[in-house]
Amino acid sequence: MAFEPPPRLVRALGEPAPDGDDWLARLPVAAQQAVDLRVLTVERVQVPGGRSSLVVLVRRADGTPAVLKLAPRRARPESERVALAHWGGAGAVQLLEPSTGSTTSGGSADEGVLMLERLHPDVSVRSLPEAKALLEAAGTLRRLWVEPPAGSAGVFETVASRTGRQAETMSASAGADAEVAALVEAALAAREELLVAPPEARLLHGTFRQSKVLAAERVPWLAVGPDPLVGECAFDLARLVRDRVEDLIASSSGAAITRRRVKRLAESLDVDQERLRGWTLFRAVESGVRALRVGRPRDAELLLEFAGWL
Repeated sequence: MAFEPPPRLVRALGEPAPDGDDWLARLPVAAQQAVDLRVLTVERVQVPGGRSSLVVLVRRADGTPAVLKLAPRRARPESERVALAHWGGAGAVQLLEPSTGSTTSGGSADEGVLMLERLHPDVSVRSLPEAKALLEAAGTLRRLWVEPPAGSAGVFETVASRTGRQAETMSASAGADAEVAALVEAALAAREELLVAPPEARLLHGTFRQSKVLAAERVPWLAVGPDPLVGECAFDLARLVRDRVEDLIASSSGAAITRRRVKRLAESLDVDQERLRGWTLFRAVESGVRALRVGRPRDAELLLEFAGWL
Protein backbone atom coordinates (compact mmCIF):
# COMPACT_ATOMS: atom_id res chain seq x y z
CA MET A 1 0.00 0.00 0.00
CA ALA A 2 1.02 3.65 -0.30
CA PHE A 3 2.26 5.04 3.00
CA GLU A 4 1.34 8.66 2.44
CA PRO A 5 1.86 10.81 5.55
CA PRO A 6 -1.39 12.37 6.83
CA PRO A 7 -1.80 16.12 6.25
CA ARG A 8 -1.54 16.80 9.99
CA LEU A 9 1.91 15.24 10.10
CA VAL A 10 3.04 17.10 6.98
CA ARG A 11 1.92 20.44 8.43
CA ALA A 12 3.48 19.83 11.84
CA LEU A 13 6.85 18.61 10.59
CA GLY A 14 6.97 21.32 7.97
CA GLU A 15 6.74 24.13 10.53
CA PRO A 16 10.18 23.77 12.13
CA ALA A 17 11.86 21.59 9.48
CA PRO A 18 15.60 22.24 9.23
CA ASP A 19 17.21 22.65 5.84
CA GLY A 20 18.07 19.34 4.23
CA ASP A 21 15.59 17.29 6.27
CA ASP A 22 14.04 14.93 3.71
CA TRP A 23 12.48 12.48 6.19
CA LEU A 24 8.95 13.07 4.89
CA ALA A 25 10.06 12.40 1.33
CA ARG A 26 11.74 9.15 2.37
CA LEU A 27 8.91 8.05 4.64
CA PRO A 28 6.86 5.87 2.21
CA VAL A 29 9.90 3.77 1.31
CA ALA A 30 11.06 3.54 4.94
CA ALA A 31 7.60 2.39 6.06
CA GLN A 32 7.49 -0.32 3.40
CA GLN A 33 10.95 -1.53 4.41
CA ALA A 34 9.90 -1.70 8.07
CA VAL A 35 6.78 -3.68 7.15
CA ASP A 36 8.73 -6.12 4.98
CA LEU A 37 11.47 -6.70 7.57
CA ARG A 38 8.88 -7.67 10.18
CA VAL A 39 6.54 -9.59 7.86
CA LEU A 40 3.59 -7.43 8.88
CA THR A 41 0.11 -7.19 7.45
CA VAL A 42 -0.93 -3.56 7.12
CA GLU A 43 -4.46 -2.56 8.10
CA ARG A 44 -4.32 1.22 7.72
CA VAL A 45 -2.43 4.40 8.45
CA GLN A 46 -3.89 6.12 11.50
CA VAL A 47 -5.56 9.40 10.52
CA PRO A 48 -5.35 12.18 11.54
CA GLY A 49 -2.46 10.60 13.45
CA GLY A 50 0.24 12.38 15.39
CA ARG A 51 2.25 15.53 14.78
CA SER A 52 5.69 13.93 14.92
CA SER A 53 5.35 10.38 13.58
CA LEU A 54 3.57 8.07 11.17
CA VAL A 55 1.39 5.53 12.98
CA VAL A 56 0.41 2.38 11.09
CA LEU A 57 -2.01 -0.24 12.42
CA VAL A 58 -0.62 -3.68 11.56
CA ARG A 59 -0.79 -7.36 12.42
CA ARG A 60 2.27 -9.41 13.18
CA ALA A 61 2.99 -12.76 11.52
CA ASP A 62 1.07 -14.59 14.27
CA GLY A 63 -1.97 -12.34 13.82
CA THR A 64 -1.37 -10.21 16.90
CA PRO A 65 -2.52 -6.61 16.40
CA ALA A 66 0.25 -4.04 16.83
CA VAL A 67 1.31 -0.53 15.90
CA LEU A 68 4.25 0.38 13.71
CA LYS A 69 5.50 3.88 14.47
CA LEU A 70 8.07 5.77 12.40
CA ALA A 71 9.54 9.06 13.60
CA PRO A 72 12.33 11.35 12.39
CA ARG A 73 15.53 11.69 14.39
CA ARG A 74 14.55 15.16 15.61
CA ALA A 75 11.54 13.58 17.37
CA ARG A 76 14.01 11.56 19.50
CA PRO A 77 12.52 8.10 18.87
CA GLU A 78 15.44 6.32 20.54
CA SER A 79 14.79 8.23 23.77
CA GLU A 80 11.18 7.09 23.51
CA ARG A 81 12.34 3.50 23.03
CA VAL A 82 14.51 3.59 26.17
CA ALA A 83 11.74 5.18 28.24
CA LEU A 84 9.08 2.69 27.11
CA ALA A 85 11.42 -0.22 27.83
CA HIS A 86 12.07 1.18 31.31
CA TRP A 87 8.37 1.66 32.07
CA GLY A 88 7.76 -1.91 30.90
CA GLY A 89 4.11 -1.33 30.14
CA ALA A 90 3.35 0.18 33.57
CA GLY A 91 1.29 3.26 32.74
CA ALA A 92 2.46 3.39 29.14
CA VAL A 93 2.05 1.42 25.94
CA GLN A 94 4.16 -1.74 25.82
CA LEU A 95 7.23 -1.75 23.59
CA LEU A 96 7.30 -4.97 21.54
CA GLU A 97 10.88 -4.62 20.30
CA PRO A 98 13.21 -3.55 23.12
CA SER A 99 16.06 -2.65 20.75
CA THR A 100 16.42 -1.72 17.10
CA GLY A 101 18.01 -5.03 16.27
CA SER A 102 15.68 -7.35 18.16
CA THR A 103 13.77 -8.67 15.16
CA THR A 104 15.39 -6.85 12.28
CA SER A 105 18.79 -6.46 10.75
CA GLY A 106 19.06 -3.08 12.52
CA GLY A 107 21.13 -0.26 11.07
CA SER A 108 20.19 3.12 9.71
CA ALA A 109 17.49 1.75 7.40
CA ASP A 110 15.42 0.88 10.47
CA GLU A 111 16.27 3.94 12.54
CA GLY A 112 13.34 5.59 14.27
CA VAL A 113 11.03 2.58 13.98
CA LEU A 114 9.07 1.39 17.02
CA MET A 115 6.81 -1.67 17.34
CA LEU A 116 4.15 -1.09 19.95
CA GLU A 117 1.22 -2.77 21.63
CA ARG A 118 -2.08 -1.95 19.91
CA LEU A 119 -4.37 0.22 21.99
CA HIS A 120 -7.66 1.79 20.88
CA PRO A 121 -6.29 4.67 18.77
CA ASP A 122 -9.62 6.42 18.35
CA VAL A 123 -10.57 6.44 22.06
CA SER A 124 -8.64 8.82 24.29
CA VAL A 125 -9.39 9.96 27.81
CA ARG A 126 -10.73 13.16 26.24
CA SER A 127 -13.88 11.18 25.46
CA LEU A 128 -14.76 11.30 29.17
CA PRO A 129 -16.41 14.22 30.97
CA GLU A 130 -13.80 16.82 31.93
CA ALA A 131 -13.51 16.03 35.65
CA LYS A 132 -13.26 12.27 35.04
CA ALA A 133 -10.78 12.80 32.20
CA LEU A 134 -8.46 14.84 34.41
CA LEU A 135 -8.68 12.23 37.17
CA GLU A 136 -7.85 9.32 34.86
CA ALA A 137 -5.10 11.24 33.08
CA ALA A 138 -3.47 12.29 36.34
CA GLY A 139 -3.59 8.73 37.66
CA THR A 140 -1.87 7.48 34.50
CA LEU A 141 0.81 10.16 34.71
CA ARG A 142 1.63 9.32 38.33
CA ARG A 143 2.62 5.78 37.29
CA LEU A 144 5.23 7.12 34.86
CA TRP A 145 7.16 9.16 37.42
CA VAL A 146 9.89 6.69 38.29
CA GLU A 147 13.64 6.93 38.74
CA PRO A 148 15.42 7.19 35.38
CA PRO A 149 17.18 4.02 34.20
CA ALA A 150 20.78 3.63 35.31
CA GLY A 151 23.32 4.93 32.82
CA SER A 152 20.79 7.06 30.91
CA ALA A 153 22.41 10.44 31.54
CA GLY A 154 23.18 10.89 27.85
CA VAL A 155 19.92 9.40 26.61
CA PHE A 156 17.40 11.91 27.93
CA GLU A 157 17.31 15.67 27.91
CA THR A 158 16.84 17.41 31.24
CA VAL A 159 14.12 19.93 31.98
CA ALA A 160 16.86 22.55 32.35
CA SER A 161 18.39 21.86 28.95
CA ARG A 162 15.11 21.61 27.03
CA THR A 163 13.64 24.74 28.55
CA GLY A 164 16.97 26.51 28.06
CA ARG A 165 16.71 26.04 24.31
CA GLN A 166 13.08 27.10 24.41
CA ALA A 167 13.92 30.18 26.47
CA GLU A 168 16.48 31.34 23.92
CA THR A 169 13.97 30.97 21.09
CA MET A 170 11.25 32.73 23.08
CA SER A 171 13.51 35.70 23.75
CA ALA A 172 14.34 36.01 20.07
CA SER A 173 10.72 35.61 18.94
CA ALA A 174 8.85 37.85 21.37
CA GLY A 175 8.57 40.67 18.84
CA ALA A 176 7.42 44.20 19.49
CA ASP A 177 4.03 43.41 21.06
CA ALA A 178 4.21 44.76 24.62
CA GLU A 179 1.76 42.23 26.07
CA VAL A 180 3.60 39.28 24.53
CA ALA A 181 6.94 40.68 25.66
CA ALA A 182 5.65 41.03 29.23
CA LEU A 183 4.43 37.43 29.26
CA VAL A 184 7.76 36.20 27.90
CA GLU A 185 9.59 38.15 30.58
CA ALA A 186 7.38 36.64 33.30
CA ALA A 187 7.81 33.12 31.90
CA LEU A 188 11.59 33.45 31.73
CA ALA A 189 11.73 34.80 35.28
CA ALA A 190 9.59 31.89 36.50
CA ARG A 191 11.92 29.39 34.82
CA GLU A 192 15.01 30.93 36.40
CA GLU A 193 13.44 30.75 39.85
CA LEU A 194 12.22 27.17 39.35
CA LEU A 195 15.67 25.92 38.36
CA VAL A 196 17.38 27.23 41.49
CA ALA A 197 16.47 24.32 43.77
CA PRO A 198 14.37 21.74 41.88
CA PRO A 199 12.88 18.69 43.63
CA GLU A 200 14.11 15.17 43.01
CA ALA A 201 14.35 14.29 39.33
CA ARG A 202 12.13 11.65 37.76
CA LEU A 203 11.64 10.20 34.31
CA LEU A 204 8.93 12.32 32.68
CA HIS A 205 6.58 11.77 29.75
CA GLY A 206 7.49 15.19 28.40
CA THR A 207 4.42 15.96 26.30
CA PHE A 208 1.59 14.60 28.42
CA ARG A 209 -2.02 15.63 27.82
CA GLN A 210 -5.42 13.97 27.65
CA SER A 211 -5.11 13.00 23.99
CA LYS A 212 -1.95 11.06 24.87
CA VAL A 213 -3.93 8.63 27.06
CA LEU A 214 -5.67 5.88 25.09
CA ALA A 215 -8.07 3.13 26.04
CA ALA A 216 -6.40 -0.29 26.39
CA GLU A 217 -7.29 -3.93 27.01
CA ARG A 218 -4.99 -4.95 29.89
CA VAL A 219 -5.73 -1.76 31.88
CA PRO A 220 -8.31 0.94 31.18
CA TRP A 221 -5.87 3.67 30.08
CA LEU A 222 -2.24 3.86 28.92
CA ALA A 223 -0.03 6.76 27.85
CA VAL A 224 1.44 6.98 24.36
CA GLY A 225 3.77 9.29 22.45
CA PRO A 226 6.27 10.39 25.10
CA ASP A 227 9.07 12.83 24.38
CA PRO A 228 10.83 11.77 27.58
CA LEU A 229 13.15 13.86 29.69
CA VAL A 230 14.39 13.93 33.26
CA GLY A 231 13.36 16.54 35.80
CA GLU A 232 10.71 17.55 38.29
CA CYS A 233 7.17 16.23 38.13
CA ALA A 234 5.56 19.69 38.09
CA PHE A 235 6.97 20.28 34.59
CA ASP A 236 5.20 17.16 33.28
CA LEU A 237 1.92 18.02 34.96
CA ALA A 238 1.93 21.59 33.64
CA ARG A 239 0.77 20.63 30.15
CA LEU A 240 -2.26 18.83 31.58
CA VAL A 241 -3.39 22.02 33.35
CA ARG A 242 -4.23 23.71 30.07
CA ASP A 243 -6.00 20.78 28.42
CA ARG A 244 -9.16 21.83 26.54
CA VAL A 245 -7.85 25.39 26.60
CA GLU A 246 -10.41 26.43 24.02
CA ASP A 247 -13.20 25.50 26.47
CA LEU A 248 -11.49 27.40 29.26
CA ILE A 249 -11.19 30.54 27.14
CA ALA A 250 -14.83 30.27 26.07
CA SER A 251 -16.00 30.09 29.69
CA SER A 252 -16.83 33.28 31.56
CA SER A 253 -15.15 31.74 34.63
CA GLY A 254 -12.15 30.30 32.77
CA ALA A 255 -9.57 32.06 34.94
CA ALA A 256 -11.13 30.78 38.16
CA ILE A 257 -11.45 27.26 36.74
CA THR A 258 -7.78 27.33 35.78
CA ARG A 259 -6.68 28.35 39.27
CA ARG A 260 -8.83 25.61 40.82
CA ARG A 261 -7.39 23.09 38.36
CA VAL A 262 -3.83 24.01 39.34
CA LYS A 263 -4.71 23.57 43.00
CA ARG A 264 -6.59 20.30 42.50
CA LEU A 265 -3.94 18.67 40.31
CA ALA A 266 -1.12 19.78 42.58
CA GLU A 267 -2.83 18.37 45.65
CA SER A 268 -3.85 15.09 44.00
CA LEU A 269 -0.32 14.35 42.76
CA ASP A 270 1.66 15.77 45.68
CA VAL A 271 3.24 18.52 43.60
CA ASP A 272 4.02 21.99 44.91
CA GLN A 273 1.24 24.30 43.72
CA GLU A 274 3.46 27.31 43.03
CA ARG A 275 5.94 25.23 41.07
CA LEU A 276 3.09 23.83 39.00
CA ARG A 277 1.77 27.32 38.36
CA GLY A 278 5.22 28.51 37.30
CA TRP A 279 5.84 25.69 34.85
CA THR A 280 2.32 26.02 33.49
CA LEU A 281 3.03 29.68 32.78
CA PHE A 282 6.34 28.92 31.09
CA ARG A 283 4.98 26.12 28.93
CA ALA A 284 1.88 28.08 27.87
CA VAL A 285 3.91 31.14 26.88
CA GLU A 286 6.48 29.01 25.05
CA SER A 287 3.73 27.26 23.09
CA GLY A 288 1.98 30.56 22.37
CA VAL A 289 5.12 32.28 21.10
CA ARG A 290 5.96 29.24 18.97
CA ALA A 291 2.43 29.31 17.49
CA LEU A 292 2.95 32.95 16.54
CA ARG A 293 6.30 32.15 14.97
CA VAL A 294 4.93 29.40 12.70
CA GLY A 295 1.80 31.25 11.63
CA ARG A 296 -0.94 29.89 13.92
CA PRO A 297 -2.34 33.14 15.34
CA ARG A 298 -5.57 31.65 16.71
CA ASP A 299 -3.68 29.05 18.76
CA ALA A 300 -1.30 31.75 19.94
CA GLU A 301 -4.16 33.97 21.06
CA LEU A 302 -5.73 31.18 23.14
CA LEU A 303 -2.46 30.15 24.77
CA LEU A 304 -1.31 33.64 25.61
CA GLU A 305 -4.70 34.61 27.06
CA PHE A 306 -4.55 31.47 29.19
CA ALA A 307 -1.02 32.37 30.30
CA GLY A 308 -2.23 35.80 31.36
CA TRP A 309 -4.48 34.18 33.96
CA LEU A 310 -1.50 32.62 35.72
